[in-house]
Amino acid sequence: MNLITIENVSKQYSERVLLDKVNLLINAGDRIGLIGPNGSGKTTLLRLLAGLETPDEGNLIVWGGVRRQYVAQEPELDDGLTVLQQVFASDSPQMKLLLAYEQVVTELQSRPQHPALLDRLAHLTQEMDRTQGWAAENNAKTILTQLGITEFQTPIAHLSGGQRKRVALARALLDPADLLILDEPTNHLDADAIAWLETYLQDIPRALFMVTHDRYFLDRVVNRIVELDRRELVVYPGNYTAYLEKEAQRQEQFAAAEDKRRGILRRELAWLHRSAAARTTKQRARIQRVEELRQIRYDLGEDRVAMALASKRLGKKVLAVRGLSKGFSGQPLFRNFDLDLEPGGRIGIIGPNGTGKTTLLNVLAGRVPPDSGSVVWGPTVELGYFDQESAMLRDEMRVHDFIAAAAPLIRTEGGDRLEAAQMLEWFLFTRPQQQALIASLSGGERRRLALLYTLVRQPNVLLLDEPTNDLDIQTLGVLEQFLDQFQGCLIVVSHDRYFLDRTVDFLLGFEANGLVHRYPAPYETYTRLRAEAISKPSPQARPASPAPSRSEPTASRKLTFNEKRELERLESKIAELEMEQAALAEAINSSGHDYQRLEQLTNQLHTLEAELEQTFERWSTLAERA
Repeated sequence: MNLITIENVSKQYSERVLLDKVNLLINAGDRIGLIGPNGSGKTTLLRLLAGLETPDEGNLIVWGGVRRQYVAQEPELDDGLTVLQQVFASDSPQMKLLLAYEQVVTELQSRPQHPALLDRLAHLTQEMDRTQGWAAENNAKTILTQLGITEFQTPIAHLSGGQRKRVALARALLDPADLLILDEPTNHLDADAIAWLETYLQDIPRALFMVTHDRYFLDRVVNRIVELDRRELVVYPGNYTAYLEKEAQRQEQFAAAEDKRRGILRRELAWLHRSAAARTTKQRARIQRVEELRQIRYDLGEDRVAMALASKRLGKKVLAVRGLSKGFSGQPLFRNFDLDLEPGGRIGIIGPNGTGKTTLLNVLAGRVPPDSGSVVWGPTVELGYFDQESAMLRDEMRVHDFIAAAAPLIRTEGGDRLEAAQMLEWFLFTRPQQQALIASLSGGERRRLALLYTLVRQPNVLLLDEPTNDLDIQTLGVLEQFLDQFQGCLIVVSHDRYFLDRTVDFLLGFEANGLVHRYPAPYETYTRLRAEAISKPSPQARPASPAPSRSEPTASRKLTFNEKRELERLESKIAELEMEQAALAEAINSSGHDYQRLEQLTNQLHTLEAELEQTFERWSTLAERA
């Protein structure tokens, strides 16, 4: 069943055309992921679908009775309501009943014996019993808890921007609609909440249309990808992995078309140079054809090639953190934290919101003093910190002038000199966009510019705080390519599992109790080891063991220097063994009917798995003591 039809829709702001005669059908059962560069018009398309804006040209037809729910990046909420009241603020009868019940309960807290309120509470309680409203209320609290909101009576006015977004998302998930329209739903969610949301969206019988940069999320939730490419919509069936394959084929077709165009242009120019100068009709037609061929250019993705910038030399001593502790209002965020960062080290920091990840980066960068402990950077370290604020941007400057002033001389590792305009093009700012004022940029474009500003200063140690927030997938690809070539050290806070798997070697898992655990990458290994640790019986549940004698070492003693080095080696070894395991599994799958080779590979796999298990056990022993 068709829900929405888009026919030849165009939309522009001032002189900027965002959509040019686009067409799209959204049907029941569709789960569509919209991708495209920041500033290309993705949010505008979502607002058109939600009915918040109207097309300049064309038709957007919402077929009768289709109900839509839209969650914006910065949703508008009622500051006079509590969290639970806001979740129930809807036109549906079930939600109206729940909202009325919550409002009466709140009023009774200030006037507990008011007769009219007590009578209304009794009536609403009967209605809750009759309509199974208690189950809906419990479902609302479950959804809020999974999204990281546990204080249900908190006024909306007291919430942060990220908390407001999660409340709006909970309201949309709780209130049934035929089409759920989500703008960056994974922003401000931790990895556990994102994993829960994936499962929830997979199970609900609704059509989805969403913008997100989370590529694992796109892989697991959507069944169609729509790319907003140069004011047009290009539809790809399948998930994100299928899109990558088909988009590569499309680029190959563009490359073939470009080769063909250049060949025809060379032949036509050669003919014109050889021919007589007589202005015949036939010759004038060929001259016009040559001019048309000159105007055509197929996008070959040449502006997305990885670029390795030169960076300052990094010595052997990078970072030594000892006994670091920090808390606020008597609540510890992390305690007695130790960390050694060696040349080339790449660390990902992951954990629930509010556990101190950003605070740790601020302490490391010297912006916030620790409560105790020390942070010692090596003498050759040049630190680059990409935070969430982008406070360094100057709205009155033009984009090009801002980057040129920050780094007038940019060199690659090969010694080539780059102009600011080239670097901006690499980060997907076209030449006309480079002349725009920074004040006119979208939120995602500002983040992209701030990231480029951090990189062109050529640091040798990078601190990145949620770098994937508000960045489009194309920019993430550019950043990942840069980090592939980057020779320095990296410490990154992120909930983006795909990005972490691409860029870091091990993960620091922050827990709500202030503890920090170290795990080898990738994220899948982190989740498995964390689940195993949680499933182990707690120390209180274990049978008491005899107290050790003075001559016996205790299990809680600190690691020796050699054991610390062993722990680091084991993390690398686990990663290597897992790669070998994957390669053997792939070889087994492709061995066909060669049973002798199949038996040999299977035996190798069993041996490798036994070694991997022993390595994990040793790693777990050391990691627990660490």
